[in-house]
Amino acid sequence: MRFNLIGPFEIVTDDGRRCMPSTPKVCQTLAFLLTRPRDVAPVDALIQELWGKAPPRTALTTLQTYVYHARRMFSEQGVAPAGRELLVRRSPGYLIDVEDDEVDSKIFERLVAAGQEDLRADRPERALEHLDRALALWRGPALSDIPAGDILAGRIARLEELHIRALELRIEADTVLGRQRDTIAHLRALVAEFPLHEWFHGRLISALHASGRRAEALQAYRSLHKILDDELGVEPSPEIQQLQREILSPHPAVLRPALAPTGPRPLNRPVPLWTG
Repeated sequence: MRFNLIGPFEIVTDDGRRCMPSTPKVCQTLAFLLTRPRDVAPVDALIQELWGKAPPRTALTTLQTYVYHARRMFSEQGVAPAGRELLVRRSPGYLIDVEDDEVDSKIFERLVAAGQEDLRADRPERALEHLDRALALWRGPALSDIPAGDILAGRIARLEELHIRALELRIEADTVLGRQRDTIAHLRALVAEFPLHEWFHGRLISALHASGRRAEALQAYRSLHKILDDELGVEPSPEIQQLQREILSPHPAVLRPALAPTGPRPLNRPVPLWTG
C-alpha cells in the first residue's frame, strides 16, 4: 500500500486500487498523522488542527468518530493486510503505524537527503539519480485537495521548501558536471514558476554567460531587477550585482562551473527534515 501526500491526497492499495475517506475531516486527520508516521499525535493537537482555537464541545467525540470511519475504510477497502492495525490509540493520542516506504513524502525526504549527501561527497552522478527519483514523486502541491489547519499547513510548507531545495540541488549537480548549457531551459521554467527566487535567476544568468550568451545573460539580469523593483522595491543581491559587473567587464572573470551567485544553503550543512 502507499499513502500519497505529494499532490492530491490518495491511498493506493497493494492491488492498485485508489480509495479515499468519505469526508474531508477524515482525510485531514489521516494526513496529519501521516506527516509523522509512528509518532503519537496528542488528542489536543489533533483537535487544534481540525478546529483551531475554538473547537466545539463535541470535539473529542467527533474526533473519535473520524478515527472510527478511517479504521472502517481501511478494513472494508482492504487497505491493510488482514490482522494489521494501522490507526492505533496510544496515550495521549493516536498514531498511524506505517513504514516510511509506504508514504511518498517520507520517500521524497530520504531521496533528497541522499542527493545532498552525494553532492557533499563529490558524487554528482549519484546525486542526480537520487534527485531525479525524488522529483518524479512530485505530483503537485502537497495535500492540495484537503483542508489544512495551522499545524498541517506548517508541515506542508516545509515539504514545499524541501521541493525547492531538491530543485536547487538538481541544478547544482548538473553544474558540477559542467552541464550549464543543459540547465538553461530548466532554469527559465524555474524563474517563471518562482519569480522571486533570486538563486534560480542567478544560476540562469551564470549559465547563459558561461554558454557565451552574454546579451541574454544581461537581459535575464534586467528581468530580475524589474521583478524585484516592482514587487518588493529592492535591488538584486550583491552577489548577483557582482555577476552583472563581471559580464559587463571588457575582461570578465572566468565563471567557475560551481559558482553559486546566491546559494541559499551551503552544501556541507544538512537540510533539516520535518522539524516543524
